[in-house]
Amino acid sequence: MTAPIPYIIQENCFWLTSERGIFWEKERALILSDLHFGKTGHFRKNGIGVPQAVYKEDLQRMVELISFFKPTKLIAVGDLFHSADNLELQLFSKIRAVFSKMQLILVKGNHDVLDKSWYHQNNIELTNRNYTLSGFHFVHDPLDIPSGNTEFYFSGHLHPSVSISGIGKQILHFPCYYFTENTGILPAFSKFSGTAKVKKKKNNRIFAIVENSLIEIEK
Repeated sequence: MTAPIPYIIQENCFWLTSERGIFWEKERALILSDLHFGKTGHFRKNGIGVPQAVYKEDLQRMVELISFFKPTKLIAVGDLFHSADNLELQLFSKIRAVFSKMQLILVKGNHDVLDKSWYHQNNIELTNRNYTLSGFHFVHDPLDIPSGNTEFYFSGHLHPSVSISGIGKQILHFPCYYFTENTGILPAFSKFSGTAKVKKKKNNRIFAIVENSLIEIEK
């Protein structure tokens, strides 16, 4: 993992990483969104041969972030899982047991449809729409952010990406962090996800994830 970039919001330092996660220094909280664990297993179950290595790579990146920052809590801003229980989630349960002392809070997303007993067994705290900590709010869908809000909201769901033009009219698309004055949209943690294009606007900031680096988009 390359060196994270500090991003200051209301005198709080949030470290942006090239591994699609944010570390909130004051609260020692790792913030992730749209992990979609179990998605490759769901596709294979339906006859689409997606290799399990994709899922294992996502799990490994999460473990590396936890091992590096040593958070006391992990805040999943929706879609921690992709669908119903499948064999892939047994591997997640084993990793959860290793980090059992870490608090895991899930703001339920549209894909988080597992039975409540499964979350309980894996020591996952559920909140349906809005989780608030030290004046910061966490929702899955940006549409759940009140219009004209003055407090800061983190969200996911959109899987934001930005386009960068290269030589010979080549256009490349990269996942990104997207910030406005009072909101921050996280990239999908899962690399097996589609993306939605966002554009740079005045006073907004975009950090593209290009291979193992973070690049701020200036225009």
